[in-house]
Amino acid sequence: MSQKLNAAIAVIGIDIAKTSYHVVGHDARGAIVLRQKWSRGQVEARLANMSRCLIGMEACVGAHHLGRKLASLGHDARLMPAKYVLPYSKG
Repeated sequence: MSQKLNAAIAVIGIDIAKTSYHVVGHDARGAIVLRQKWSRGQVEARLANMSRCLIGMEACVGAHHLGRKLASLGHDARLMPAKYVLPYSKG
């Protein structure tokens, strides 16, 4: 990931699955600047090298653990109840 792209990301949304995570990054204007699929092991390593940003994800067992890890890296990790995530899933 380039340094220019890293600085442009203001908000990240993470869709947590069993073995892979779908990551979408938005800049300050709301335009998508990052859309990738990361493995479980890549998430913490890649986000450790990024500048601080807001990270949103659905609240589940794994999200609480990941949220604490990301908060220790300096990110603002926020968890959403599933009923608020459903409209995003429907497109």
